[in-house]
Amino acid sequence: MKNIRNFCIIAHIDHGKSTLADRLLQTTGAVDGKDLQAQVLDDMDLERERGITIKSHAIRMDYTFEGQEYVLNLIDTPGHVDFSYEVSRSIAACEGALLVVDATQGIQAQTISNLYMAIEHNLEIIPILNKMDMDAAMPEIVKDQIIELLGGKTEDIIEASGKTGMGVDEILRRIVKDVPPPEGDPNAPLQAMIFDSVFNSYRGIIAYIKIINGTIRTGDHVKFFNTDKDYEADEIGVLRLKPDPAKELSTGAVGYIISGIKTSKEVKVGDTITHFDRPCKAAISGFEEVKPMVFAGVYPIEATDYEELRASLEKLQLNDASLTFEPESSAALGFGFRCGFLGLLHMEIVQERLDREFDMNVITTVPNVSYKVYDKKTNVHEVHNPSGLPDAREIDYIEEPYIEAQVITNTDFYGAIMKLCLTKRGELLKEHYLAANRVELTYTMPLAEIVFDFYDKLKSISKGYASFDYHQIGFRKANLIKLDILLNGESVDALSTLIHFDNAYTLGRKMVDKLQELIPRQQFDIAVQAAIGAKVIARSTIKAVRKDVTAKCYGGDITRKRKLLEKQKKGKKRMKQVGNVEVPQNAFMAVLKLD
Repeated sequence: MKNIRNFCIIAHIDHGKSTLADRLLQTTGAVDGKDLQAQVLDDMDLERERGITIKSHAIRMDYTFEGQEYVLNLIDTPGHVDFSYEVSRSIAACEGALLVVDATQGIQAQTISNLYMAIEHNLEIIPILNKMDMDAAMPEIVKDQIIELLGGKTEDIIEASGKTGMGVDEILRRIVKDVPPPEGDPNAPLQAMIFDSVFNSYRGIIAYIKIINGTIRTGDHVKFFNTDKDYEADEIGVLRLKPDPAKELSTGAVGYIISGIKTSKEVKVGDTITHFDRPCKAAISGFEEVKPMVFAGVYPIEATDYEELRASLEKLQLNDASLTFEPESSAALGFGFRCGFLGLLHMEIVQERLDREFDMNVITTVPNVSYKVYDKKTNVHEVHNPSGLPDAREIDYIEEPYIEAQVITNTDFYGAIMKLCLTKRGELLKEHYLAANRVELTYTMPLAEIVFDFYDKLKSISKGYASFDYHQIGFRKANLIKLDILLNGESVDALSTLIHFDNAYTLGRKMVDKLQELIPRQQFDIAVQAAIGAKVIARSTIKAVRKDVTAKCYGGDITRKRKLLEKQKKGKKRMKQVGNVEVPQNAFMAVLKLD
């Protein structure tokens, strides 16, 4: 046990941690030959295409140092703010962390938030300055930022490059020397924490575990603490590039267990596995529950695919524990699910994965956050969907979730970023200069304002240099109203939104104009209206597809033409009453991207 080291890599998105992980695996011989490729641990096509890590991945390396054999378990983590839950799970399974900072960009917001998470779990932090081979590197400035953040000495910071392999040997030496071995008692009752799980269509559910106390052997009779189900451990093993079966796993080891579980509800990330005959007294604590920030309806395009969509979401939830869902129905879209996501990128990734991995084509409604609605009898309703609002006459007031956001930026973009935050109803709490030309701004703002396009706008006005991180700080009273979209007088519940009173008219106008462009023309005029309660605040008309029906009435009396037009008018009227206006999926998506 004293020769085991469990560590993770934490960094902001695009600071080169996947490349650095590749070099560590190559140096220790964990990956070689044809398996050696860029982003080895990112095994999803989506991750490679976008160049981001979505899932945390665990892999074991064998390393010899001063004549001793060491086992290094690396857990690679994502860097985007939307996947911070993945990071928290990886940190819970480690004793040390490599803090990777890009020498060309310096400390970024996500680096700070992940670092605080690691410090809370008492992890040993090893600071690394990556991308030192680049001409734009500014090691002295960035080292000062790291020292200010972490303390310690400048010589403790390792200069490295994931591309050239510089500093990798030093990193491995420091992991062995500085990261403490796991603590625990191999003879105590078994306590193993599930930190991730995947679904395999042949083997069932594979749970990734870290053993805190005790020892597990192949064939043991085990029980899951929280779900109270028991199984045989058909296969256990360690996580190399491919699962590698082993006879036993002892305290401190990171590995996997296959016990032929087919039902996804029976495996919960954060659960504790123990022996059936000799159970441990309590479950492992300190594992945080996921809090979805953004809610959206996900509906199958074909109503008959509802059960298939449920099965797909359950399998996806195994692999992505931060996804939550519950059934709901909509007048416009039929039966579907109300899903909770950590952010807009997370929502986009889930939609993409449903399409690629499960061949499910879905419609996603306008995302929104959860609100607390107080009625006049002082009852509280938690509302995730504007159509779930009580009657406007019964509502006393509405509270919306607020966040505290940290934005770290170059001082050149200071004014533009402050203007953006103010338009999003932000209030400046404090500003802190990290260096002469870098400033950290802390704002409180409503979560609903950053859900749509805040991150994209921040990136574009700062030319990609500003970074952003946030956490929820509770609910505050707000002047919110429900904005409905009507097509031919019928409300489309999937397009209704809760919005601040001041922004209602502008958003209503934009939505109506956008829908006029996107909804295909029918045989009759379609009225597109935005309304607050019974009051219509914006309208536009989608003109009917016209055909000159009087072309064949040449010559003769005008009454012939008039009679034909009257007949047409009646037909149009009847068509309008029974006509069904289809809203295409791109119309739902375009509403999100309204500027």
